[in-house]
Amino acid sequence: MLQQVNGHRSGSDAQGGKSLREDLQEFLGGEALLHELDDLTKVNPVTLETVLRCLQARYAADMFYTSAGCTLVALNPFKPVPQLYSPALMREYHAAPQPQKLRPHIFAVGEQTYRNVQSLIEPVNQSIIVSGESGAGKTWTSRCLMKFYAVVAASPTSLESHKIAERIEQRILNSNPVMEAFGNACTLRNNNSSRFGKFIQLQLNSAQQMTGAAVQTYLLEKTRVTCQASSERNFHIFYQICKGASVDERLQWHLPEGASFSWLPNPERTLEEDCFQVTREAMLHLGIDIPTQNNIFQVLAGLLHLGNIWFADSKDEAQSCQLMDDAKCENKDGGLCISFGHTPREQGSIRTSASLLQLPEDPLLETLQIRTIRAGRQQQVFQKPCSRAECDTRRDCLAKLVYARLFDWLVSVINSSICADPDSWTTFIGLLDVYGFESFPNNSLEQLCINYANEKLQQHFVAHYLRAQQEEYAVEGLDWSFVNYQDNQACLDLIEGSPISICSLINEECRLNRPSSAAQLQTRIESALAGSPCLGHNKLSREPSFIVVHYAGPVQYHTAGLVEKNKDPVPPELTRLLQQSQDPLLKVLFPMDPEEKSQEEPSGQSRAPVLTVVSKFKASLEQLLQVLHSTTPHYIRCIKPNSQGQAHTFLQEEVLSQLEACGLVETIHISAAGFPIRIPHQNFVERYELLRRLCTRTSPGSHSPSPDERHSEWSPHTKGATLQPLLQDILHTLPALTQAAATPGDAAEATPIPVHCGRTKVFMTDSMLELLECGRAQVLEQCACCIQGSWRRHRHRKQERQRQAATLIQAAIRSWLARKHIQRMHAAATAIKRTWQKWRIRMAFLASKELDGVQEKHVSQVPLPLGSLLLPQAQTSLLEAIIRLWPLGLVLANAAVGVRGFQRKLVVWACLQLPMGNPSSYAVQTAQEQAGVTSIRALPQGSIKFHCRKSPLPYADICPEPSLHSVTGFNQILLERHSLGHM
Repeated sequence: MLQQVNGHRSGSDAQGGKSLREDLQEFLGGEALLHELDDLTKVNPVTLETVLRCLQARYAADMFYTSAGCTLVALNPFKPVPQLYSPALMREYHAAPQPQKLRPHIFAVGEQTYRNVQSLIEPVNQSIIVSGESGAGKTWTSRCLMKFYAVVAASPTSLESHKIAERIEQRILNSNPVMEAFGNACTLRNNNSSRFGKFIQLQLNSAQQMTGAAVQTYLLEKTRVTCQASSERNFHIFYQICKGASVDERLQWHLPEGASFSWLPNPERTLEEDCFQVTREAMLHLGIDIPTQNNIFQVLAGLLHLGNIWFADSKDEAQSCQLMDDAKCENKDGGLCISFGHTPREQGSIRTSASLLQLPEDPLLETLQIRTIRAGRQQQVFQKPCSRAECDTRRDCLAKLVYARLFDWLVSVINSSICADPDSWTTFIGLLDVYGFESFPNNSLEQLCINYANEKLQQHFVAHYLRAQQEEYAVEGLDWSFVNYQDNQACLDLIEGSPISICSLINEECRLNRPSSAAQLQTRIESALAGSPCLGHNKLSREPSFIVVHYAGPVQYHTAGLVEKNKDPVPPELTRLLQQSQDPLLKVLFPMDPEEKSQEEPSGQSRAPVLTVVSKFKASLEQLLQVLHSTTPHYIRCIKPNSQGQAHTFLQEEVLSQLEACGLVETIHISAAGFPIRIPHQNFVERYELLRRLCTRTSPGSHSPSPDERHSEWSPHTKGATLQPLLQDILHTLPALTQAAATPGDAAEATPIPVHCGRTKVFMTDSMLELLECGRAQVLEQCACCIQGSWRRHRHRKQERQRQAATLIQAAIRSWLARKHIQRMHAAATAIKRTWQKWRIRMAFLASKELDGVQEKHVSQVPLPLGSLLLPQAQTSLLEAIIRLWPLGLVLANAAVGVRGFQRKLVVWACLQLPMGNPSSYAVQTAQEQAGVTSIRALPQGSIKFHCRKSPLPYADICPEPSLHSVTGFNQILLERHSLGHM
C-alpha cells in the first residue's frame, strides 16, 4: 500500500521520514558533492531520501537531467534555459563517440535511439515514453526531441534530397504549434497542458534519414469546449483568435473588442501560447492556405457565439424552451454572462452563430429545442420539446461534435502533409506524449481514462524493466537477488478486468438504455467489486463517488454524468443539420453519406451495440501498447519540483510523492544490479564473431570454421553445440578489450567482467556493450585498413602497369617519329647532296674552262719540251724554291701577327719571284711577258691551284681583305702578285 494519500503523509510516516533524515545526515555529510552524481544508481544507499537529496542538489546547481539506470529523470526548471537546447549542443551529442559519457540529457536518449536504429539490433524500431504529472514538462520534452531528430536525421547528400528533408523537417516542427493550439489548454497545474494523447512516429529510410512522420491522437478532451473548471481556460486557439485577429477579421467573425463569451473564461490572462501569428504561419507551412484558415476560424467563432445561446424554462412541457434575453443570461454556474447589450434582437447570438456556420437559423433553433424520436417497427417519427437542460446538452453536443471533427480533420491534414510513402521508410522512432496522472477535486470519465492509460504505461514499464528482467534472469539461470517492486495489476483488474470491472459496469449501464442514477451506479460498483484491494469509498462525500487506488495515489471519481459521457450521444438530427451547411469546411467534415444515413436509421431488430467512449479508448490503447511492445522502449520521467510553477523552488514532499508514484527506487535497484542488455546467442555470434580476430595471434590453434561449414552447422539440432565454442572464443577476448580500454590507474584493479552467458541469451551492461562495439569497430577498422591497403596496392600495380604500357607506347611513337624524321632528313640531305654535287661539278667545269691551260704540275713532274727556252740553272732552282715555299709566303701574307715590315715583303717577293728593286718602279706583267705565279686560289676540297693568268669570271680577280675566317674554297683568290706591289 502507498503511504501517501492526496499528497499528504501520515503522522507516523512523517516522523519516520524525519528520523531517517537525521540518521542520514552523517552519511550525507558530503552533500555538496551530490550534484556531481549524474546517475542515481551511484547513490548509496538507494533510498527515497538519498535520491531526493541528490535531485535537489542537482536542481540547485541547474542540472535538470539525471540518469536513473534505464530511465532519465527530467526536472522542470520553470524558466527558459536556451543554452540547454541549442543546435550546437545537439550536434555535440550527435558527434560524440560515446554520448553516455556526457552529461545526462534528453539528447543523449535521442542519440541512443538513433544509434540503435543504425545498428539494426532487433527490435530495430525505437520508442520514447515521456511520462509525468500535468505540468512536469512532457510537451516541451517531446518538442525538443523532435527538433533533435530533425537535425541529426536530416543529412542527405544531394541538393534535391536536402531540400526535401528541409521541407519535411519544417513541416514536422510546424505540426507542434498547430496541435498545441487546438489540443492544449491552461489548467490548474499547467499553462500548456496537453488535453489529448499523441504518438508521433518519425519515419526513417534505409539510410536512417527522416522521410516523414505520422501523428496518432488519443481521447481529445472535447468537453473542455463547453465546460471549463474554475480558474482554467478553454483551448488556446479560441484565445488566439480573440486576441490576435485583425480589425477586418474581427468584423468578419463578429468578434468586437471587449466581447464576452460564456465558453471563454479568464480572457484577461495572457500566456506565451496566445500567439495567433505563429499558429497561422505553421498552418501555412503545413499546406493550409489563408482562405481555409479563415474558414476554420470562422467556424470556431461560430462555436463561441453558440455558447452564448441560453434557454429559459418552459412553463408548459408541450411547449419548447424559448431563448433568454441576449442582454442578460444566466450561465450554468449561476452567474451573469454579459453579452452584446447594444446588439438588436434580430442580430442575437443564434443568428450570428447560424450566419458564421452558414446554417439556416430556424432549423438550427428547432434542432436545439425539439428532439426527434423514432419508435415502433414502422419507425414512426415523433417530436418532443426538450427541457432546458436537454437544450443546453444538445447545444453543447453540437459544439463538441464540430470541434472533435475539426480536430480529427486537422490531424489528417498534418499526416497527409508529413507522412511518407510506405515504401520509402523502413524503421521508425516513436514519441509518446500522453496526459499525466491527474487528480482534481472533481474527477469524471476524462480523468478515469487518463489515469487508466497511465496505469497501462506503468505496467508496460514494470513488465519491460522490472518483472521481465527478474523472471528472465531466473529462466536463464543467472544468480539474482530478487527486488520487491510495486505491481499495479490489481488496479488494472479493477478498471478493465473480465468479466466484471468498472469499465464493463459503465458500458452495461449504457447498453441498458435507461435513465442512469449516479447513486445506483455507485452501489453497483461497490457491490460487484467489493473484493478488490484497490477500490475504496469516501464516507464523508456528499456526492455519489468511488475511490480507485492508483499506483500514483488514490483518486475519487464522481459518478454523476459518468454514463452520459461514456455514451457520448450524438442526436441524428444534429448531424443532418450540419450536413445542410453551406460552409465549405463543414461540408468536408459532415459529408452526405448514404451508408451513414442508413446506419442512423436502423430497424428495431438489428440495432448495433453502442460503441462507447471507454470501448474506443480501450481499443486504441491496446493498439498503442502493441506498437510499444514491438519496439525498444526508452523512458523519460518528468518531475515537477513544485505545483506553483516557480523557478528555483524544490518542494520535497511533492517531488517525493512523484518518485514514489513512478516506482523510481525499485527501478534504480534493478538497474544498478541488473543487465539491461540481453542478446540471443545467435544474434550475439553473428554480430561479434569478428572479435575472434583479436585472439587469433594468441591462440593460433583455434579452429575457425569456413563459411560453408558454418552454414551447414546452423541446423536446429546442432545450433546450441555450435554456438557454445564460438561464444567462448568471443568471451575470451573480453579481458583484452577491458584491459585495452582501462586507464593506467585502473589497470591494476581486477574487476569482474559484467557479462553473463545464459541458456539462450547473453546478458551485459551498457558499458560492456559499448566495449564490445568499440572492439567490433576496431576489428572493422583493421579490416577496412587491410581492404584499403590491398586496394591501394592493386591500384598502384595497375597504375604501374599502365605507366609502363604508356612508356612503351610513347617510346614506340617517339622511335617511329624519329625514323620518319630521319627518313625525311635523309631524303632532303640526299637531294641537297645531289644538287650540291651537280653544282660543284658544274662550277668545277666552269672554273677549269676559265683557268689558263698551263699544266699545274710540279716542275719536277712536268717534262719540258725540247723547243722551249732553257732557263739557267740558278733561275730554275729559284723557281723550285718559290713553288716549294709558297705556303710560307701565303701564311706570312695573311697572318695577323708574326713577320712584319721588310722581312715580310722579302718573303713574299721571294715566293712570287718579284724583282728586288724599288717597289714604286715595279709594274705588274702578264703571264706572256713574265713567267711565274700570277695568283693563288683556294678550291672546295682544300687544294690550291696556281694560276698564271687573270680569271675571266666576274669578281674572281678581286683580292679580298686578308682574314682568318674568309677562306670559302669556291675559287677564291687568296693572293695576287700585282697586289703585292702596294705592300
